[in-house]
Amino acid sequence: MKRHTAAEMSKMKMSLYIDLAKGAVDIREATRRMRRILGMNQKDYARKVARISPRILSEFENGSGNPTLATLEKIGSPFGLKITFLPPESYRMDAQTD
Repeated sequence: MKRHTAAEMSKMKMSLYIDLAKGAVDIREATRRMRRILGMNQKDYARKVARISPRILSEFENGSGNPTLATLEKIGSPFGLKITFLPPESYRMDAQTD
């Protein structure tokens, strides 16, 4: 998988954070994007970054897994992400006009 420069990674992270704030991506897509930002496949991200089983990450990304909150925290913590409630769509960042 392609390794990105620090500037590319910074842009990709900012884009991810904005898309998450807008509710434009779900948690599974965010996980895939985090791996791509780091230039890692599922196996490497699971073992080296999140320190979870590659099978758990694969099943989660593919929609067949149901990880615990602790596992989700491990997946998102390298990017400073927390597991949280998201407000209804009409209250998200891009929906506000005030």
